Amino acid sequence: MKTVKGVIAITSLLVSRLRLSKRTVILASATVFIVGCASAAKPPSAELQAAELAISNAERAQVVRYTSSELNTARNELNNAKIAVVAKNMPDARRLALQAQLSAELALARAELLKAQAVNKDMQQSIDALQREAQRNLSGVRP
Repeated sequence: MKTVKGVIAITSLLVSRLRLSKRTVILASATVFIVGCASAAKPPSAELQAAELAISNAERAQVVRYTSSELNTARNELNNAKIAVVAKNMPDARRLALQAQLSAELALARAELLKAQAVNKDMQQSIDALQREAQRNLSGVRP
């Protein structure tokens, strides 16, 4: 409502001071008004949901047991994104939500890597033990 009153005030001022035709001033004012309304950004709800889902997936995968720093970073970025939405800073909110999603996905990927490395290490130890046992058995066998 304040914007409409502002547009009317500017229109009156332009008509009286610059002696422009009312039609020209009204068209210019309407254009400014429409552009102003169109530029009002919507909250990045899809990005926020994606970040929350990524964090939830990481939590379910028990990422904290392997790497908690990336998950904490993701949580902080998501909280900052929500704060940016409240502050009506939608570009920052969108950027932070995307960063939160990527941080959570990084945490999940890193945790999976660490799990795979642990399994690989266990398997290598088992292989080494079997090879030692096979060597002992071969050395004790006489042809």
